Amino acid sequence: MTDGAGVRWERRGSIALVTLDRPERMNALSRALVARFGEIGDEVQADTDVRLVIVTGAGDKAFCAGADLKERAGMSEDEVRALLLAYETELGWLETSAVPTLAAVNGAALGGGLELALLCDFRIAAPHAVLGLPETSLGVIPGAGGTQRLPKLLGEARAKELILRAVRLTAPEALILGLVNQVLPKSENFLHEVMAWAEPILNGAPLAIRAALGAIRGAATRELREGLALERQAYEHCLQSEDRLEALAAFNEKRKPVYRGR
Repeated sequence: MTDGAGVRWERRGSIALVTLDRPERMNALSRALVARFGEIGDEVQADTDVRLVIVTGAGDKAFCAGADLKERAGMSEDEVRALLLAYETELGWLETSAVPTLAAVNGAALGGGLELALLCDFRIAAPHAVLGLPETSLGVIPGAGGTQRLPKLLGEARAKELILRAVRLTAPEALILGLVNQVLPKSENFLHEVMAWAEPILNGAPLAIRAALGAIRGAATRELREGLALERQAYEHCLQSEDRLEALAAFNEKRKPVYRGR
């Protein structure tokens, strides 16, 4: 499915592939792109056959270079404020999606581009990717959640260092810090390699993947005992599922299970 807003999505098997498609602007986040991204979120989440969402950028130079500064230069202060709110409302579905989300960082992920990737459950980088939040060097601060999500991921001290110094990290440096999950070897088809990395997720029992994802996310906002109760509740959904019985039968019959998501 495509349109003229600079972002498109398509189904590839059980994967929803969302592509920022403004390579001439380094896939920067325009107002039209952000609005359409929110609509895509509704469409993807309505598709019950989707088991993984992958977000990437068109071309091989940029995942997303952040805000469209050319557009931003002509915006009023109130328009900028509205756009910051739109980042939360229109991009935030990546963080709450019932299925896992993955940023395939195929090039530069800077400013809002990195913040977009931080919304995802996984970040997989190409070897030439560069990642950073350079906003303080441009007279502002990260405005799409970077000051909140980066400390939770890397710790407060490291987040201060990266944001206040406007550091740009190479993909290997980002891997060492834990900013990305994996840096894949150089390949002519990066996206194919990303999908291969994600194959175990697609092969897992859909209900179990969703239940585990929800329990893990819930740990971020709960005390341990409350989180353990959430875990038991999530386990209960799996316990009563046909997929669990299929897994036991497949184990006894020495075959690969066939999960149906129920």
